Amino acid sequence: MHRLWEADPTALFRRRLGKAAQELGNSRDDDDCPDIWQLENGDIAVIGRDLTAAYSSHLPAGVTLAADERLVVIPGNMLSAAKADIPDA
Repeated sequence: MHRLWEADPTALFRRRLGKAAQELGNSRDDDDCPDIWQLENGDIAVIGRDLTAAYSSHLPAGVTLAADERLVVIPGNMLSAAKADIPDA
């Protein structure tokens, strides 16, 4: 089946959206850093904890995960801090 959208693994990181995990008090060092980045093609990369297994059995109606997708969780303050960097649709 052809997907309407596919991630481009060749797109490079352009800019961080929001603040670094250390600035927000979500990390002590570089080893455990959730993050949000805009890629050069406009897509967004989210780095967070992989909780696919924990949530897969109780996803809301209409929410599915493909075999090659993962559900990641980031701190709420990280997305709030990125709000100003995210353009309106």
